[in-house]
Amino acid sequence: MSFVAKTKSPAEWKLIMNVVSTIVEEPSFEANAEGIQFRGMDPSHVAMIDLNWPNASFEKYECDKEFKLTLRIEELSKLIKRAKQNNSISISAEDDEYLIVKLENGRKREFQIRLIESSQSPQQVPKLALDSKIVIDKGVFEDTLNDVGAVADHITIETNNDEIKFIGNGDAGKAEITLNKSDEGVSEISSKVESKATYSLQYLLSILKAIGTTAETISIEYSNKMPFKIEFRLGEVGGYINFYLAPRIDDR
Repeated sequence: MSFVAKTKSPAEWKLIMNVVSTIVEEPSFEANAEGIQFRGMDPSHVAMIDLNWPNASFEKYECDKEFKLTLRIEELSKLIKRAKQNNSISISAEDDEYLIVKLENGRKREFQIRLIESSQSPQQVPKLALDSKIVIDKGVFEDTLNDVGAVADHITIETNNDEIKFIGNGDAGKAEITLNKSDEGVSEISSKVESKATYSLQYLLSILKAIGTTAETISIEYSNKMPFKIEFRLGEVGGYINFYLAPRIDDR
C-alpha cells in the first residue's frame, strides 16, 4: 500500500477536521515521506491555515510516493466523528480514487471516500517578521475575545513591552481588557515596537472553537497592520498548525 497513516486515537484527526473546516470545504492534503501537510486559504482570502504533521507523530506511517488527497471535508469529518476515544484510526490510499478509513478497537470498521479534483491553486506560507508576541492560555484568550465580542464585531490589539490591550468599539458600546505579564494565564508578552492592528472577531472565535480543549497554551504574533498569527501544537513530535488572519483593511 502506497500511503498509510495510523494513530492510536482520533484526537488529532478530529482537531484537524475542526480547524480545516473553518476555512475550506474541499481541502487538498499532501502526503509524502516526511508526513502530511496542508495549506489553504478561505474564499475571501482573509484567513489561511498552514499545517504540518510529521511522520514521527504516527503509530505507523508509510508513504512511498507523493500523494495529493483532495476531498470534501464534511464527508471525512463524519467518519472521524464515528470513532470512539479508544479507537485507532488508519487513513490510507493506493491511488487517486479513494481514501480508505479504518476504525479499530476489537471491532473493525472500514470506509471509503471518493477523492475529487482539486480546485485550489497552491498556497505559499507568508514570510512575516512580526514584532509582538504573546503566549497565553487558550481559555484566557478566548474569554477576552468573548468579552470584546459582547459589544463589537472587530477587535483592536495594542501591545507594548509590559501589557497588551484588547479593545472593541460597536453600536452597543466599548470594551477594553488589559493583560499584564504578571497576570494568571499570561506566559509571555514581548514587543520590539509598540504594535496595533484590528481583526475580525468572527474568524478568531471560530478557530478557537475549532481548537477546543486540545491546546492549553497558544502563541500569538502580530505587527502594525500586519496579519495575525496563532500557533499551536499538533501531537507531541514537532507537529503544528498555524492560523493567519489578515488585518481589517480600514484599520487606523
